Amino acid sequence: MPSFLLQRLASFAATLAVASLVVFAVLELLPGRPAEVMLGDTATPEAVAALEARLGLDRPAPLRYLSWVGGLLRGESATSYAYDTPTFELIAERLQVSLPLALLAMMLTVVVALAAGVYAAAHHRRAGDTGVMLLSQLGLSIPNFWLAILLILLFAVQLQWVGAGGFPGWTEGDGGSLGAGLAALLLPALSLAAVQAAILARVTRSSVLEALREDYVRTARAKGLSRSQVLWGHVLRNAMIPVLTIMGLQFANLITGAIIVENVFVLPGIGRLVFQAIANRDLVLVRDVVMLLAAVVVLVNFVVDVLYAVVDPRLRRATS
Repeated sequence: MPSFLLQRLASFAATLAVASLVVFAVLELLPGRPAEVMLGDTATPEAVAALEARLGLDRPAPLRYLSWVGGLLRGESATSYAYDTPTFELIAERLQVSLPLALLAMMLTVVVALAAGVYAAAHHRRAGDTGVMLLSQLGLSIPNFWLAILLILLFAVQLQWVGAGGFPGWTEGDGGSLGAGLAALLLPALSLAAVQAAILARVTRSSVLEALREDYVRTARAKGLSRSQVLWGHVLRNAMIPVLTIMGLQFANLITGAIIVENVFVLPGIGRLVFQAIANRDLVLVRDVVMLLAAVVVLVNFVVDVLYAVVDPRLRRATS
């Protein structure tokens, strides 16, 4: 197990290093000069040069890259051009919305998808299986932003159970509370979870059906275990490898891909932050946000690899 973890950590560090190079290089290739965008079309060349010198944009690209990476490793943050605030503070503030939203959507996805997938596999080629597959196909067909609008029309406009958008905060000092914050994230989480649950339910069904054909299932039934005990105690664990893969990709996607939904519900999350940073040509903030999202994807994949070894001990022996 230690050697397995060391291999995954080395791969994790190498991937982050390559990702940082790609992020920096892509932003460097963008046309235009950030100082000109910030000062406007009427700015003189001298004013543009003075602002570039103040922001450090007049230095060679390799030096700026090393300075950026060194600051990340030391936990030091650059200052946003548009907000005049350290980027880490802006990101941490927006993560208070995006991270709970992703966790809530992932929890809904896992609960619904695992139950539906196992149920469909247990009722293979019967009415329950057909119903789950039809619902999952419907979930795959509906864009999450369109579902978000429908949920607003139904629950916020017609029934008036929740607000149509915005985020009140998590504490009373911010004008909100824990309950109010969760209520504000419920509809966005549902709109994000619908497509993800449909995908995961289909993968779970296929994986469980494949595991049900194994010899150990017949052995477990011969020992007197009920069908539900075999499904939840033996089959599901052995079917979790492909399911974990999809879950890892989905959680990363819920954090990185919620830009449209956050804008529909006017949520002050990471998605809206990066959208505003791009509009403001705030390359420092864009760079740090994109690097954070890349790190989230790599970290989730690392956690999934570790869970592989926990679920299937054969993987630990194969890499030891």
